[in-house]
Amino acid sequence: MTARTLKRGFTLVELLVVIAIIGVLAVVVLVAINPVQQLARTRDAGRKSAITQAGHAMEAYATTKNGVYVPESTTWADLLVSAGELSIVPSIIAYSVTGTDTFDCTNEYSTRNWCYDATTGAGGSPVIVYTRMESQAEQSKCTGTQVPFFVWSTADGRGGVVCRADGATEPVVGTQTFVD
Repeated sequence: MTARTLKRGFTLVELLVVIAIIGVLAVVVLVAINPVQQLARTRDAGRKSAITQAGHAMEAYATTKNGVYVPESTTWADLLVSAGELSIVPSIIAYSVTGTDTFDCTNEYSTRNWCYDATTGAGGSPVIVYTRMESQAEQSKCTGTQVPFFVWSTADGRGGVVCRADGATEPVVGTQTFVD
């Protein structure tokens, strides 16, 4: 009788082939997930939440002040805090992974990448609070070179994405056409 030896385990070549296959699959998954866009979508969600909170706070402020909204100023968000409508002004959400890019409102009053615009005149005139969106998911809601903004409009009593012709043309009170 001859003794038969059984070899158990994998050869080095088999292990290298399996590791190569797992590496290729990992690259495919990372490309499909696109972590930079996932971060942009997360930042956009934070912006939507902050603008919606500010919009609700605007409505609450106007309700307690007989329909008069916060006056346009660089401290409009702080006025909402001092009136008790916001507990704190949410922190700034940068527009890039490095945290260096910001969005500046062209003609409106801004604080922490949020813009505030009211119609001319006092009293219960409609106001908007808005910011620019950055993710491809939001950009896909617009056509051509349009830029997506998230807007809370007191005239409409809601928030949503608004597309504007270019980045220099920001939303205007009373002219919102929501795309979502």
